[in-house]
Amino acid sequence: MNSDEFKKWGHEIVDWISDYFKNIEEYDVKPNIQPGTIKNQLPLNPPEDSEKFENIFEDFQKIIVPGMTHWQSPNFFAYFPANTSYPSLAAEFLTSALAAQCMMWQTSPSAAELEELTMDWLRQMIGLPEEFTGVIQDTASTATLVSILTAREKLSSFNINANGFSSNEQLRVYCSTEAHSSIEKAVKIAGIGKENLVKIPVDENFAMLPEELKKAIEIDIINGYKPLCVVDALGTTGCTAIDPLKEIGEICKENNIWLHVDAAFAGSSLILPEYRWMLDGIEYADTFVFNPHKWLFTNFDCSAYFVLDKESLIKTFEMVPEYLKSAESQVNNYKDWGIQLGRRFRALKLWFVIRSFGVTGLQEKLRYHLELTWELKQKIESEADFEILAPVHFNVICFMFKPSGFNDGEELNKLNETLLTKLNDSGKLFLTHTKLNGIFVIRFVIATTNVEARNVGQAWELIKKEAYNLISKS
Repeated sequence: MNSDEFKKWGHEIVDWISDYFKNIEEYDVKPNIQPGTIKNQLPLNPPEDSEKFENIFEDFQKIIVPGMTHWQSPNFFAYFPANTSYPSLAAEFLTSALAAQCMMWQTSPSAAELEELTMDWLRQMIGLPEEFTGVIQDTASTATLVSILTAREKLSSFNINANGFSSNEQLRVYCSTEAHSSIEKAVKIAGIGKENLVKIPVDENFAMLPEELKKAIEIDIINGYKPLCVVDALGTTGCTAIDPLKEIGEICKENNIWLHVDAAFAGSSLILPEYRWMLDGIEYADTFVFNPHKWLFTNFDCSAYFVLDKESLIKTFEMVPEYLKSAESQVNNYKDWGIQLGRRFRALKLWFVIRSFGVTGLQEKLRYHLELTWELKQKIESEADFEILAPVHFNVICFMFKPSGFNDGEELNKLNETLLTKLNDSGKLFLTHTKLNGIFVIRFVIATTNVEARNVGQAWELIKKEAYNLISKS
């Protein structure tokens, strides 16, 4: 493909993207296909000769697109979102065109300095103290691993990095039973071992119980363990429960334990002053993470990771072989702020989004999603055969269909699982589930960039229709 052909097809692709967003509701949100459907339409061997781009693009439209789950559909109410927006898409075009490897200041000064600036903008927007310094990681899973590794090295005076684990290291990490699975993955990768991840019980609102945390730490110390890190969740994955940051932070301070705050999804709500109460106790935190790629309209991947002690972070990850030495000082070489050496220019899309929406525009979007959530919550509560199973803190509702005459727990679980399958197979919406105290609940997440009241209303009507059809046939 030469320059003229690229220009021609570039226009074609932009037109296709524009039409895709305009007509996105015509697609089934989740394709109802069997495993192997896409692969079986493609040749088993790579082409020996060059193929025409028009043929490649045609196959993309005819084979690939029908097998996609459409995350940007306003009828996508599953998981947590992975949102985009036109400003973010525009920045991604430019990032791909520049194709820079942004590992150090000298490999792209603009990338390094824009990341430093944009992360400080973000810090101000969510109300973190100015003592925190930000860096963009790919995901919150990576950020949590980076936090635990930094805590490990600081506790061991950086000896584990130098000499590996000794036989007397028995480190412990603590989180609630509702915390994200990435914490368990992190303790495994960090060499701490999943058996040393202590899961603390939760209260009736699924938030960590500080008194149970304190008790677990005391018992571990008596038994010769070294408490390393507590992960506090501001918005758990299942039902967006909020762990009490201040109480947990005080326990960490008393015992000299590293505190990592995981606000992967709900952290975006901190741009709203009415949600700043969640930061009560942030002065005890060592690290904090949230994902603009979830609810701040910025393409995946973009995880905002803030640290109090950047020197310990850098000392944990810094590697300066001869071929990466540079003369510049007093600059941020972000290769030393995390696991990856190679880094994309992620700050550009975040900068585009913040400037295009403005803080006020972003706040209006989030408040609209929250307004739609409160309205749906009221509808569910007014329907006698439905029940909400967890507090609605943000824009996630966990509910179940509980018609009269169905009292057995497993029977209800099966009924709701069947309902969820029927809804998703319809292609008209996409929902996911979790289990709370062993109860199968359906999660309804209202957060896609262009969701409107009519999408939520249509989804709720479909849920009721399919639910009552199930019991009328039984």
